[in-house]
Amino acid sequence: MKVDTKSNFKVVPHSEHKRLRHIEIENEAITRFLEKVEQISLERAEYVPFIRFELAVELRQAVGVAFEKKVKEILHDRETGGFTIGLNGLTTKSEEFVKFATALTHLIGLPNHDAMSNKFYAIFGVKHEFDSDTYLRKAYRILELHTDGTFVEEQTDWVLMMKMSEKNAVGGESRLLHLDDWEDLDRFSKHPLASHPFKFSYADRGSKNVKDEVFQSSFFYSQNKPCIRYNHQCTHPQTIEEGVYLKEIQDSIENSLGTTPVGLPVGQLVMINNNFWLHGREPFVKDIKLERALMRQRGSFFTI
Repeated sequence: MKVDTKSNFKVVPHSEHKRLRHIEIENEAITRFLEKVEQISLERAEYVPFIRFELAVELRQAVGVAFEKKVKEILHDRETGGFTIGLNGLTTKSEEFVKFATALTHLIGLPNHDAMSNKFYAIFGVKHEFDSDTYLRKAYRILELHTDGTFVEEQTDWVLMMKMSEKNAVGGESRLLHLDDWEDLDRFSKHPLASHPFKFSYADRGSKNVKDEVFQSSFFYSQNKPCIRYNHQCTHPQTIEEGVYLKEIQDSIENSLGTTPVGLPVGQLVMINNNFWLHGREPFVKDIKLERALMRQRGSFFTI
């Protein structure tokens, strides 16, 4: 199959975060991709795994092989490790949002099974009132910084979050902290408990649909750089010392001057390297008509 080698995109610094990049795809290339995948139903992509790679091939053909290389380069680059990208307002259809995001993720790796939705992606909403057993759906409080996938056996190298829809929403920006911008990284990554295998589990939370109990260290190394696994809601300390250590990490990252809020318009996504980025969410301003839907995909990189 012939692949288009022309580049139909450019990479620019992100306007709200010094480390992020923003990728701008030409409208013509986006339109070409959407036309090519119009007859591929989202249901078929959900039921037939190889169809997801067909979406990836169509995106590569529409935007060019250099696009695939650049996306991988950014995500693996410790200095950046993240970018935003969108569909330039050319569609408002949620199905096309999912197909675009799926094409992108299947250029760089494999999404994990998401137990919340029983699919390879999950769409979750935030409203004025929402009965939930996690902070994810609680609109009017900060969602603290964390990494994804700590409580499952699957490798989670990257996270993609895409804004699907939004009404009467003020606030709710993504909170992002690159590990190298955290003032206390050296202190905590060299702590005696940094290599201790903590218990990570959401078995006591019905909404997660996960019974795994995973024992892993909070810090590990990749390419001689410290990386982190951290989620305060699902980490279960077994001693006072472990509890104090985790609380000190929590206080430190939440007060880090490196944490930056980043807004996303509808139809745009942010994708980050989960090994050295932490993410969370700013609180929304109270509004009884608040509605927001976000899509998540997360998974592992292809071996390169």
